[in-house]
Amino acid sequence: MEPKNLALRIGKLIRTKKAQDVAVLDMNGVSGLCDYFVIASGESLKQINSFAKSIEEDLAKEGIKSTVKVSPNDESGWVALDYRSVIVHLFLKPKREFYALENLWSDTKRVRLPRGPSKKK
Repeated sequence: MEPKNLALRIGKLIRTKKAQDVAVLDMNGVSGLCDYFVIASGESLKQINSFAKSIEEDLAKEGIKSTVKVSPNDESGWVALDYRSVIVHLFLKPKREFYALENLWSDTKRVRLPRGPSKKK
């Protein structure tokens, strides 16, 4: 799956699971780390772990597995999933504000995440 399509798929999936402030950042030409970041917030550790589990289960159906998963503890409030070309960051709201990845990578382009289901004509 192309990196952009993977990032958009993850973004749409977690938005349906009630993730807040979902952002997809195009890291091409800015970082050699990956092609895209997907960043989202949740209300609790349980909720952000649920987002991570949903992503893993959905992508596993197509044989796509994360190479690294960093789970939160009470202190971090951050789950990270590494799909090589796409890195997913799931935060508790206060931790997202603290780490401010969107500000750190402010020279990246935001990729528009389509609203709602696409309509076939």
